[in-house]
This record gives sequence, structure tokens and C-alpha cells, in this order.
Amino acid sequence: MKLTGVGRRHGPRRPWVLRGVSLELAPGTLVRIEGRNGGGKSTLMRIIAGIDAPTEGRVTGRPRRTGFVPERFPAVLPLTAASYLAHMGRVHGLPRAEAARRAAYWLERFGAGAHARTPLAELSKGSSQKVAVAQALLAEPGLLVLDEAWTGLDAPARVELDRAVAERTAAGGAVVFVDHDPARLAGAPDARHRVEGTGLVPVPVGEGALPADTGPWVRIRAAGAAGAAGAAGAVLPAGLDAASVAPDGGLLVTVPAARSDAVLRALLTATPPWHIRGVEEVQ
Repeated sequence: MKLTGVGRRHGPRRPWVLRGVSLELAPGTLVRIEGRNGGGKSTLMRIIAGIDAPTEGRVTGRPRRTGFVPERFPAVLPLTAASYLAHMGRVHGLPRAEAARRAAYWLERFGAGAHARTPLAELSKGSSQKVAVAQALLAEPGLLVLDEAWTGLDAPARVELDRAVAERTAAGGAVVFVDHDPARLAGAPDARHRVEGTGLVPVPVGEGALPADTGPWVRIRAAGAAGAAGAAGAVLPAGLDAASVAPDGGLLVTVPAARSDAVLRALLTATPPWHIRGVEEVQ
């Protein structure tokens, strides 16, 4: 997908929010967008997702299935969480039964299964955000656009979203995200860009990143291609040679949370890929 000379203003007499923005989102890449509050990040994300059209310039090659989590999720539709997700699955072209199955799967995965029959308007902010993230992921989008998607999620759901991002890029999808936490997916992005003025400038990957050993730690459990029993013969990604063997024979590795997404991505894209059995924060 490419943006070429894209500009956006919110009216003919209003100043330009963005102008002359060019960006390429290649399949399988993870791109971080940075910038000050109110500087145009959300406008750019909405253009990338196809929610807003640019005032000038071109957007080409957007995947047919695009998932978008907005900065503010408008949970006002007269639907339950499950029926809303199933409806969104149908919008993306999924058969009715498959849409319902995936709705239940993603609600459970983000710890919101108990709220499947709760009307959207009655959900807490955290549960509403889980539904917002689930609707963006359930159709396995070729492009995933996340605008502050981690905000409002509890710790297990944040880890789960990190894992889902790694899975999307491993499957060949492009993911572009904005997040206020500089440690979010630290070490994982293939590219970083900053909105400055009305333009977009590249930021060297690693510039301003937090040290890998700061913050909480994450324990990852994985199995080789043949299951736990096959872990011993599976090839470990570089840098994980010291990983220990779990009681069930699988892989057990504890890494700084800032590096966990990069490790998950390496495991998921290994040949053959590892099967992730669990991710949990540890003290």
C-alpha cells in the first residue's frame, strides 16, 4: 500500500493538517507513527484505514480487508458485543457461522467472553476497547491500523494484542500503529515515522528506544512444529539459545516486556514456525 503526496484539510478555508505525505506499507511490516498530541496522527491513521479520503494526493494498493481501531470507539449501536462482532464479520464477507465463531474466539481471547451478550452501551471502557480490537482482527486483515488501541486494556489483553500484532505480520499483513507508550512494541517495528508540521519524516529505528532490560518481564511458552515433543529438535531463533525447557517439553523463555513482541515475531516466523502456547507477565 502506498500514500503519495497525500494532504488533508477539514474545509476549504481551514489550514492543512497534513500535506505532501508519502508512505509505503509493505506486506509483513510493522510501522510506528509518532508525533505530538493534536499534530495529525489520527488524521493520518484514518486516511490509511480508508475512513477519511485525502484532500489531495493518492492512496493505492489498500488491501481488501482492513482492520481499524480508532482512538475513540463509538459503542452506541443497539447490539450486543457478540452480535456486533458477527455483523462486522459479515461486512467483511465472512459466512454467518464463521463470523459468529470468530466473534466468540476473539472475545474469549481478550478475556471478554462473559460479555458476549452484553449490549455495547452497557460495557465498561475496558471491555468496550476489547470489542473494538476484536472487530479489527476477526477478518484476518491484510492491513491493521491501530490508533492508541492498547489504551484502556488490562495487562493480559495488552500482551494478547502484542501477540496478535506479531501474528498478523507473520501472516503477511501490514500493521501500522500509534501509541503513547514509547516502549510499546519496542525493538519490533520495521520503520518509524514522525508527524512534524504537516509532513511525515522517517525516524531511525532504535532512536529514542528504551533499554531492553527496563520495565516488566514476560514469560513465553512455545512448542515446536510437532508439538511439545518436537521442541527439542526445532531451530531456535538467534539470541534464544539459552532458553530453558518447560516441564511439558516445550520452550520456556523469559524476556523483558520491551523485547517480547520481537521474540514472538521471531518464533512465529521461524522455519518451521513455533506454536505459542501462552504469554504472561512476571515480576
